[in-house]
Amino acid sequence: MIKVCNTEIAKLYEDIRNKKEKELIDRRNLIKKKLPEVLEIENQIKKLCINLSINILRNTENKDIYLKKLKEKITNLRIRKSELLVSNGYSIDFLDIHYECSKCKDTGYIGTKKCICYNHKMIQLYYKNSDLKDILKKNNFSNFNFNYFSPVKWGECLESPRKNIENIVSKMWTFIENFSNSIENFLFYGNSGTGKTFLSHCIAKEILDRGYLVVYRTSDNLLQDLKEIKFRGNEYLNDMLINCDLLIIDDLGSEQINDFSKTELFNFLNKKLLKRKKMIISTNFSLEDILKNYSERISSRIIGDFNLCKFYGEDIRINKNINKN
Repeated sequence: MIKVCNTEIAKLYEDIRNKKEKELIDRRNLIKKKLPEVLEIENQIKKLCINLSINILRNTENKDIYLKKLKEKITNLRIRKSELLVSNGYSIDFLDIHYECSKCKDTGYIGTKKCICYNHKMIQLYYKNSDLKDILKKNNFSNFNFNYFSPVKWGECLESPRKNIENIVSKMWTFIENFSNSIENFLFYGNSGTGKTFLSHCIAKEILDRGYLVVYRTSDNLLQDLKEIKFRGNEYLNDMLINCDLLIIDDLGSEQINDFSKTELFNFLNKKLLKRKKMIISTNFSLEDILKNYSERISSRIIGDFNLCKFYGEDIRINKNINKN
C-alpha cells in the first residue's frame, strides 16, 4: 500500500478511537447526573479489584477464604450496577466503550495481522481517492449492455461492434481476475461514444472492490496534477499517481498539447512504465492522430507498451437520447 494511504487509514482509526472515547465520557457524565450511585459502585469495584490483586500475591493466613469473599463482593456489586442501569432504561454495557469493531478494538490490527475492518476501510479510502465514488454506482458491469452495440458489420472492420466489444470485455475480465500478477497496460482508442470511458469505469469498480487503489484522471486533470507536483513539490499527489495499483487516464488528447505537456507526460509515463505500474488510457484519437499530435517518444511508449483495443460503432450516447424521445 502506498504511504499516503497508510497515513490516512492510521488517522482514520485514531479519529474513530477519539470519537468513541468522547462518547463514553458523555455517557459517564450523564450517569453522574442521573445515577451517581452507579459510579460510586464502580469506584468500590475498582478498590476491591486492587485489593484482590495485592492479596493474591501475599502469603497470609486464611488467604483463600478472604479472596473468595472479595470476589463475591465484586460480583454482587457488578450485579447491583447492572440492575441499576437496566431498571433506569440503560443497557448493561452503557458505561463500557462501544468499539466500532470489537475484534481489533478500533486499532485495525489483531496482534500483527490486519483486521477485516481494515480492508473495508482501505477500500472505502481507495474509492474516495479514485475520484469515482459516485459515478461507479451507475457505471459498472451490472449495467453494461451489449445490446447497445450493433451486431451488423461496421465499415471495413472484420467484426461487428458487438462482437468487438465482447472480445474486449472478455480480455478485460482476464486482466481483472489476474490483476495482481499482470503487468499489462491498455490503450482504448476509437471514435467518441463507443463505450471506452464506461468500460474503464466498470474495470475500476472491479479492481477497487478487490482492495486495490485505482486513480482516475482525465488527461487535462493529470496535466494539472503534474504542474502541482513540479512547481509546488506535492509529494502526496506524486506518490498516489505513481504508486497507485491502476491509473486510468481518460480522454487523452483533450488536454492542451504543448512542449511542456509533452515533456511532463513523457516523463510521467516513462516513470510508470519503468516501475511496471498498470495503466489504462482512453482516447478519441486514432493511432495516426497520436503519432501526429505527440512526440515520437510518447507515441512509441503508448503504442509500443500498451495493448491496443480499438472501439468503433455508432455513438451510444446519441442513440440513447434518441430512443428516449
